[in-house]
Amino acid sequence: MAHGIKMKWLDKLLPLRPGYSDEQAMWRVQKRDDPEAFAELVSRWEQPLRRLCARMTGDAQRGEDLAQEAFVRAFTGRDGFQQGRRFSTWLWRIALNLCHDEHRRVSRRGELPLEVWGEGKELVPEMQTVEPGPDARLEEEERAKLVRAALLTLSENYRVVLVLREYEGLKLREIAEVLDIPEGTVKSRMAEALTLLERRLRPVFEEEPSRPAPGPEAARESVVL
Repeated sequence: MAHGIKMKWLDKLLPLRPGYSDEQAMWRVQKRDDPEAFAELVSRWEQPLRRLCARMTGDAQRGEDLAQEAFVRAFTGRDGFQQGRRFSTWLWRIALNLCHDEHRRVSRRGELPLEVWGEGKELVPEMQTVEPGPDARLEEEERAKLVRAALLTLSENYRVVLVLREYEGLKLREIAEVLDIPEGTVKSRMAEALTLLERRLRPVFEEEPSRPAPGPEAARESVVL
């Protein structure tokens, strides 16, 4: 399936009435080929999937393309969804498999991400209630860029648990379901990932006296930029 497929026909559809769960909507997609139900699922999950793919690849545009391809695969492979399972788990897996394939493709070709999301500022959650001044905003953007760059140096096993936990807010048991690994393994990978991230960030932050060198907990706070 070609990358970047646009499902423009979804824009013309009205959403389902409020109250439908993801699983109920997916049941309608499976049993009735209901495009309205699928349009609602896309509406609910487009932004989270785009964030996930962008953070896993380091490329906002590529993340958007992969997110769209994930929806295409979800629709064409709708019969593979098992009723009684969590829809989000199934969808996360589709997207992560695409990110994994993309990582292997990029590794083979020796490509680099596009300036670690250069124009992907909309992917950074807004954490302040007061608009910062120009200097503070510039420093915050630079710090966020450093954290994203450090995140990309981690192996996929570590990066994915950080992204799902710290950016997407999944619980440890939910991450375990998505990755099909024990919850204890998720916990250990989280701890190791934060330690590795702290090691990547410490030399950079130590060069600037105004920034304290991060420990593991500071790395946890930094990763949500």
